[in-house]
Amino acid sequence: MVGSALRRGAHAYVYLVSKASHISRGHQHQAWGSRPPAAECATQRAPGSVVELLGKSYPQDDHSNLTRKVLTRVGRNLHNQQHHPLWLIKERVKEHFYKQYVGRFGTPLFSVYDNLSPVVTTWQNFDSLLIPADHPSRKKGDNYYLNRTHMLRAHTSAHQWDLLHAGLDAFLVVGDVYRRDQIDSQHYPIFHQLEAVRLFSKHELFAGIKDGESLQLFEQSSRSAHKQETHTMEAVKLVEFDLKQTLTRLMAHLFGDELEIRWVDCYFPFTHPSFEMEINFHGEWLEVLGCGVMEQQLVNSAGAQDRIGWAFGLGLERLAMILYDIPDIRLFWCEDERFLKQFCVSNINQKVKFQPLSKYPAVINDISFWLPSENYAENDFYDLVRTIGGDLVEKVDLIDKFVHPKKSPWNWKVASLKHSRNELKSLKEGLGN
Repeated sequence: MVGSALRRGAHAYVYLVSKASHISRGHQHQAWGSRPPAAECATQRAPGSVVELLGKSYPQDDHSNLTRKVLTRVGRNLHNQQHHPLWLIKERVKEHFYKQYVGRFGTPLFSVYDNLSPVVTTWQNFDSLLIPADHPSRKKGDNYYLNRTHMLRAHTSAHQWDLLHAGLDAFLVVGDVYRRDQIDSQHYPIFHQLEAVRLFSKHELFAGIKDGESLQLFEQSSRSAHKQETHTMEAVKLVEFDLKQTLTRLMAHLFGDELEIRWVDCYFPFTHPSFEMEINFHGEWLEVLGCGVMEQQLVNSAGAQDRIGWAFGLGLERLAMILYDIPDIRLFWCEDERFLKQFCVSNINQKVKFQPLSKYPAVINDISFWLPSENYAENDFYDLVRTIGGDLVEKVDLIDKFVHPKKSPWNWKVASLKHSRNELKSLKEGLGN
């Protein structure tokens, strides 16, 4: 692979050797076709242009990096398509919360929002969640920006502040989220999250606790690994207990009562203390969600100064791949009836085991092309491959690097991909080889 690059240019800098594969053609109706127009492959738009999205216009600038591939996915809302596996997971979670948590008048305690626009401001996506201005999660290389002030949400947490500010104390948010990411069977630039938030007043949290009337939610102390500086230890421990109990019940509902669970301490900018839940599934520990006690500064800024709360977020694809034995995340976007009809069940809690659509193996081929000498991020390459190759490309791995000792400014990239010769030719043309 490296040899072909060196023959084309002995002075080259071979930076990336990639391996990619595709779902066998039995999974897809779409063909590669001819090379897309250059505008479809570009990850940046010229300043002064405008992009139309969900009925609104957004002026483009030097921060804009949406690809045509991603734009065609906006508005699909797989989580709202009846009998889609993501819809099944959402409905199972929603059913559980509706039955387990009921308000004073017999109505569900948690309200559900599953049709909020994925276009948010950078303030909603970052600042409202106390994410610092220099935090790496803001990088252009990791997000899809319409411009410097608007983007496709990177998490459903982008709606937390608005819903709290509207006066809600308990809610679920479900939606598609967008992150520039690597290419493999577990990652896709669009996936779906389910977010939950619950706030407690002093009376609600300490009700039923012996001498609860003497306990307080807040104090002024120092931050530790176990609590925030504004929370009392009693309040934090009760919120943490309620959070973990809520999630343990949810996972038992989805996977069965015998499920083994463990908690791992972690860090999120908008919760403290924070945890990840792992489940033991078929002998393997799998991380399924993140959660924690909400940062009081966030809660206070939304107008709920007298309350304390928890939040968690989980990936619907992650749960569906585990529950239904779906091996590749790209399958969720498949419109093949052989895939979709497997999830047309009369009971949302019915067990389903995915049956493969094809037995044909993938094929590996090599391509090589010039790499920009500056303003390049690895996710630029992944976006380009996805735009040209579509969902045929399964995986891209870095397997070798070469730097010419005298002429390192010259960049050359070699990629190894799995597909037929015709498809390889189309990808080469699209990459400008």
